[in-house]
Amino acid sequence: MSVSMKPTRRSILGGLAATGLVCATRPGLAQSVPASTDPLIPERRAEQEAMRARMMAALKYERITVPGGRALAEWERLKRIGRGWPVIIGGDEDLARIADQFTMDDPAVSGVRLPDTKLRSPAEILATAKQLRFPTDLRKWPGTYQPNDLGAPIGEWPSEVGQVLPGPSIATDILSGKVLDRVHILLIPARFGWEVPAYLRWGDWNACPPPEYHVAALRTWHAAFGAELVAINGDTMNLRAANRPKTRDAAMALARDQYGYCPDIVDQGAASVAALAAILMASEWWFFWWD
Repeated sequence: MSVSMKPTRRSILGGLAATGLVCATRPGLAQSVPASTDPLIPERRAEQEAMRARMMAALKYERITVPGGRALAEWERLKRIGRGWPVIIGGDEDLARIADQFTMDDPAVSGVRLPDTKLRSPAEILATAKQLRFPTDLRKWPGTYQPNDLGAPIGEWPSEVGQVLPGPSIATDILSGKVLDRVHILLIPARFGWEVPAYLRWGDWNACPPPEYHVAALRTWHAAFGAELVAINGDTMNLRAANRPKTRDAAMALARDQYGYCPDIVDQGAASVAALAAILMASEWWFFWWD
């Protein structure tokens, strides 16, 4: 896999974290740290809270908060009323991470003007995405896994299908599996779910592609399978497909494309392309996760 050595928004904010200006458990996400770790913690905590406030203020999309058990029903209700595209975000920490990604290139929020970066509007991202063809053009992004980097076995068709999602995973706690008490839903001023990554400026870290590539992928799968974006948090997407692949060959082709787009779902999940393909035939829910 090719790796760029030029400074990136993540590496620079990681440097800020090392100096104590930003404390992060994941790159770019400001969080509190124990008061005993540094005598200057009140000042640092104040700066962190101020940055968090700027992040949240910049994320101006309408927000609805419901119990996690009602998240999908509320998503469906909001989709019916047609005031934009609803997307389930998850809990409070998930919302903060979405705001973090949305404002990462915004010097008015971070106080840092990063080299070779530009705060792009949703319209600019969508215009770039319109020129992309998925999956062919994904390989042009320098951070993508090339075919020889994708080492998972094709595998035999499984006799039993692996675990399938019963609904959007983002409405539950990933460790306990319990439904979250509070879940946020954002109403995005978009006509289609595949446009949402552009409106959230979502992606462009580690092996997670920039937002225009997500737009291109989701647009392609919406046309082919009726796949709709239901939920997204800091590193995960949940899609629901109205039309599952009807043959093993079609499922294998889809699984190969999904593996190239999001290697972790096989490398750290299904373990083989055939196992993922079987899940795609068995379930309407698609799961993507980038480490």
